[in-house]
Amino acid sequence: MSLLKVNNIHKHLSGKHILKWVSFEVQQWEMYGFLWPNGAGKTTTMKSILWFITPEEWDVELFGKSGISIETKKRIWFMPENTYLYKHLTGEEFLRFHAGFFGMTGEQATKKVDALLEKVWLSEAKKKYLKEYSKGMLQRVWLAQAMINDPELLFLDEPMSGLDPIGRKMVKDLLVELNKKWTTIFFNTHILADVESICDKISIIHQGKIIVQNKKLTDISGSLEDFFIEHVQSH
Repeated sequence: MSLLKVNNIHKHLSGKHILKWVSFEVQQWEMYGFLWPNGAGKTTTMKSILWFITPEEWDVELFGKSGISIETKKRIWFMPENTYLYKHLTGEEFLRFHAGFFGMTGEQATKKVDALLEKVWLSEAKKKYLKEYSKGMLQRVWLAQAMINDPELLFLDEPMSGLDPIGRKMVKDLLVELNKKWTTIFFNTHILADVESICDKISIIHQGKIIVQNKKLTDISGSLEDFFIEHVQSH
């Protein structure tokens, strides 16, 4: 079953042709990597899918339905590359605030927030203000926030950015755990080793065009790094 179908997204920004008829498809329960060299249009693609920016052409299906309704939004979540958080709140307060958007209050919210903080190794820092968090800690609390509604489809923009090796391992393990519990995950990254270790399929975008579409990792002979470089250099 296809959870996400993207057909011919076309977008200009500041007079530049950023996306050129971008198309790909994500199946239910896949771990899907969206790869790119610098300036390829990966974040623009994700923001266009979620209608954060308005493309000139837009044909996207989520859960078999065209467009993004309120009901669809309840089933997905998005974690941006750059986290803009409420620095005057503690980690615990930040997550409780977002739990309220999904009707969670009282003991239900407390249990949910405590469980998420433990998952991202921030239980001991839950009373600290976010302004005291390191970049890696902010990345992890934002990931916890992205899981607060138990999304069926999770969009992540550079989820391992700014993390040390231990933090990256924690995030990868968490994504694998979520995927095993039937969360479909679509994420942008340029860290090929992370993709190679956990993804089912990839697409590669280069200069606004999809140059590799819906490729199974098991169908790639040799390393993903060699495969990626070969295809980018040939376009």
